[in-house]
Amino acid sequence: MASESSITQSAIRTIEIENKAVAALLDRIDHNFTQACNALLKCRGRVVVLGIGKSGHIGKKIAATLASTGTPALFVHPAEASHGDIGMIAKQDIVLALSNSGNTDEITALLPVLKRKDISLIAMTGDANSPLANAASIVLDSSVAEEACPLGLAPTSSTTAALVLGDALAMAPLEARGFTRDDFAVSHPGGNIGRRLLVKVEDLMHRGSEIPQVREGTPLSEALIEMSSKGFGLTTITDSSGGIVGVFTDGDLRRSLDQGKDIQSTTIDEVMSRDYKHIQGNALAVEAAKIMQDSNVYVVIVKDTEHQLQGILKMHDLLQANVL
Repeated sequence: MASESSITQSAIRTIEIENKAVAALLDRIDHNFTQACNALLKCRGRVVVLGIGKSGHIGKKIAATLASTGTPALFVHPAEASHGDIGMIAKQDIVLALSNSGNTDEITALLPVLKRKDISLIAMTGDANSPLANAASIVLDSSVAEEACPLGLAPTSSTTAALVLGDALAMAPLEARGFTRDDFAVSHPGGNIGRRLLVKVEDLMHRGSEIPQVREGTPLSEALIEMSSKGFGLTTITDSSGGIVGVFTDGDLRRSLDQGKDIQSTTIDEVMSRDYKHIQGNALAVEAAKIMQDSNVYVVIVKDTEHQLQGILKMHDLLQANVL
C-alpha cells in the first residue's frame, strides 16, 4: 500500500505539471486564436467538433459548451464519420478537429473529404507540423511540455490544455456577441440553471382572491378574520384605488395586543406597518428569494411601479418550484 506522503507528492506533481501546461497557453492567445474566434462568429452553420479517444471526450465537452453559449455545435465521432456521418457536415459548417499528435488515423482519413467539400477546418493540436495542422486553415497550438502521467503515456496535461483552450474559444465569442443571462437561460430550460434564470415572480405569486386584503379604516377584528382565512400570516391594506399602503402581520398583532389595543375599536391603519418587503412581478423569482433570505422574512408583497397590489409570494412557493 502506498504511503500518504507518496500519494500526496504524486498529486501535487500532477497538479503542478498541468498548471504549467495551462499557463503556457497564455502566450498562444494570438492572431490564430483571434482568427478562430472570428470564424466562429461568422459561421452560418454549425461548429462540428471531431476527436477520438481522450481527445474525443474533450471534444464532446467543447461542443456542449459552445452549443450552450450561443455557438451552434455538435460532436461527430471520426470513425462514424468515415462510415456515413460525414454527411452531417455541410459547406457552411466549420470543423474543429482535436488531435494531440495531429496524426490520428481516423481524423487524417477525413481530411481529403473535408477539402473536397470545401469545409473550413480549425485544428487544435500539439504538433504544428502534423498532417492535421498542414490541412487546416487555422491552427491552435495545444502542445504541452510533458504529460502529468509519470509514464508519459496517458493523456493528462494535453487534454487539460485542450479543454481550457476550448473553453477560451467558447467564451470569447460569447462576450463578443453580448450573450446575456436570458440567452443562457433559453439554452438551459431544465434543471436549476433554468429555474433560477427563467422563473419570474409572476409565475409563482398568489393573486386575485387568494391575496389577504382589507381596505383602510377596516376594524382590526375584521382584518384578523381576513388574515386567518387566507393563511399567509398577514394581510395587505389597500386604498380605494387598489394601491397598497401597508401590511399587518402576526408580529404586528402581538405588538398591538401588548400595547392593549382593542380589536373592535382599533382600525387597521392605526397598527399596520408601512415599511414592508416588496418586489415587482416581472422580477426573477431568485431575486425574491434573496430579499427573503437577506431580510429574514417568509413573504414578499408584489406590486407594480404605481404601487398597485399584484400578488403575494411565500418562501414555500419558491421551495416548491425548486428555485432555492
